[in-house]
Amino acid sequence: MRLSSRMICAFALSALLGLALFNAVPLVIAQQAPPPRPGSLQADASESDNPSRIVLDVTRVNILFSVTDKKGRFISNLTQSDFEVVENKKQQAIQQFTAESDLPLRLAVLVDTSNSIRDRFRFEQEAANRFIQGVLRPRQDRLMLVSFDSVAELVNDLTDDVPALEKGINNLRPGGGTALYDAIYLAAKEKLMMDQPRDKFRRAMIILSDGADTESHHTRDQALEMAQKSDTVVYAISTNITREDTDGDQVLRYFAEETGGQAFFPFKVEDLDQSFENIANELRHQYNIFYRPEPLKADGLYHPVTVRTKNRKDLVVRARKGYYAPKF
Repeated sequence: MRLSSRMICAFALSALLGLALFNAVPLVIAQQAPPPRPGSLQADASESDNPSRIVLDVTRVNILFSVTDKKGRFISNLTQSDFEVVENKKQQAIQQFTAESDLPLRLAVLVDTSNSIRDRFRFEQEAANRFIQGVLRPRQDRLMLVSFDSVAELVNDLTDDVPALEKGINNLRPGGGTALYDAIYLAAKEKLMMDQPRDKFRRAMIILSDGADTESHHTRDQALEMAQKSDTVVYAISTNITREDTDGDQVLRYFAEETGGQAFFPFKVEDLDQSFENIANELRHQYNIFYRPEPLKADGLYHPVTVRTKNRKDLVVRARKGYYAPKF
């Protein structure tokens, strides 16, 4: 049977796609770009040389997580055989397991500058400054500062310049409403998901707020989706001192639990330092699991995942509860 050139191309493309899926590595397929139309702009030499280039990013799923005992003490001597991963009720084969302590950090500190936190604001600034001084390693980690009242504002871009970050925090002034969801969306979409490959960096967002959003254009779930797509763990420090479980506290707890982070509720300003110290400690005591989903579904949808220990009911695993699959 004689094959047409179109059929041959189709078979070749299918074979390449199958090979990429099998090996879980990025595949780049270059096609000849059409000549520019008269009067159109020609892109500079770079990625834009071939605008019809197709990039299929087929990767393993990585789950970064922490393990503690019932008293909250980190457990750092576990091995791959101590864990299992379940996706859509099906156990997955772990391909790679590492105990991570030195991954470069990409952090976002989101500071609520609305009127509702005015009474505690100076103490929060001081605690945030001490956290930055203690966690950032020069030329390795980077941190960004976002303030939010009625709008979210990038105060400092990702940097390891501690004095500049301290200046940014000290210059913050409270006033206005609360656009918490917009701040989360901005930090995750515009900054935290930029550095590649994602598994070579640890991303975390530290939110200092009462959680009561009043001004955002994005919804709570849109903000959470963007945090999940950027592989960002959310830690929340509540500024609520009423000792009552408010709706805002539930929002902060929701973001933390869904992303594998933790929510803290320091009722005294003196406890703020301890909350920041707990976050810094957790960033240095985590595990990373890689697996290739079986079956692999490149549908762009959210897939629930559970990471748990085998036969160790005395341990607590904190991990994100799922991931968004690529779509092509």
